[in-house]
Amino acid sequence: MRTLIVCLLAVGLGGALGVFGQDAKKTPPTKLTFVTKNGNVTFDHTAHVTREKGDCTACHPKLFMQDSKAPLNYKPALHKTAEMDKTSCGSCHRAGGAAFESKANCAKCHVKG
Repeated sequence: MRTLIVCLLAVGLGGALGVFGQDAKKTPPTKLTFVTKNGNVTFDHTAHVTREKGDCTACHPKLFMQDSKAPLNYKPALHKTAEMDKTSCGSCHRAGGAAFESKANCAKCHVKG
């Protein structure tokens, strides 16, 4: 009887921790919009996750913190630096990178409205 009680408590505690663990994991946003003076930039998070086959570690935390309020560090004066250092968006959006180069492609990201 004692073994049965211990097993039931263990299963119940494990189930409760599983529920709490799921609450702690947040659903990522589908899109993020960054307001800039050169036109708002809408980042399609879902498209990037799909492109990386769900591997969040391709960007998080080495390029970006998993926090939509964290600094992006890709402001106008930092585009060239980020591309040279392969940080932030410049890790992929640079000459020879995995995605289109930001240079001369402002309108691909910035939309004036």
